[in-house]
Amino acid sequence: MTKTILKSYSKINLFLNVGKKNIRSKLHNVQSLVCLINIYDTIVISRIRANRDIVKFSGKFSSYVHKKKNSVTKCLLLLRSKGIIKKNQNFKVTIQKNIPVFSGLGGGSSNSATLIKYFGSGRRFYEKDISSFSRNLGSDCRLFFGSKQIFQKNINKIINIKKKLNFYLVVVYPFLKSSTKEVYSKIKFSKNLKQKSFDGNRFQLKTIDDLKYEENFLERIVIGKFPVIQKILYQLETMRNCQFSRVTGSGSACFGLFLTKKSADLALIKIKKKFPKFWCVVGKTI
Repeated sequence: MTKTILKSYSKINLFLNVGKKNIRSKLHNVQSLVCLINIYDTIVISRIRANRDIVKFSGKFSSYVHKKKNSVTKCLLLLRSKGIIKKNQNFKVTIQKNIPVFSGLGGGSSNSATLIKYFGSGRRFYEKDISSFSRNLGSDCRLFFGSKQIFQKNINKIINIKKKLNFYLVVVYPFLKSSTKEVYSKIKFSKNLKQKSFDGNRFQLKTIDDLKYEENFLERIVIGKFPVIQKILYQLETMRNCQFSRVTGSGSACFGLFLTKKSADLALIKIKKKFPKFWCVVGKTI
């Protein structure tokens, strides 16, 4: 039995602005600079002779995943309904969950996009296809169809960054399940999104200076729900050579951004001592 092994990478929102709701989609408009990082789930796929798919999760964060209603089972059903997977073909899909669930790191959306690109290999996915996937599997699914570093200009527009940004990130996950739907439901006002351009062609330090003036619009809501987030962000911010600290996505994972691996590794040692019960790792943009 032939097996295919895929890497499903996580993402970091270096900043996140949230605008008004779109009348048609009823989703908030968003603007973000997003990088994939080298923390990933492993997906193993094999064809089986059975009358249904078999989906299994393993790993440290597998217990957080609903066994029947999850992004992978939804994705397989959607791909079959679109004819991308034939109705008489069934698969065993095993996912090693290394990306924390409900963390803002995009693990579920990444799993879906990885499967779509695998089963749809050789197909060209148009904007209407990506929009359909995002409507059915979560709006973040769109983020994984561009390059590894993208600027999300608005809810429907992704711009690939031309020049690679090389950052190291100390990521801290406090084992708090932050529901994206719940966080967005607590938004009381929205920003007027300004025209921005993060094409990656400028010097990296200039990009850092720009990013320091940005924010995660959802951060204050996440802190309101989980006050310990404020302590994590403060400790990250005070680490030597940390450029800034921020919540990613709708949380609850936080990160501190560094320009060198040495600085990030030294900060990780100190952060682990501060928060020994939390999941703390160094990630790198890819």
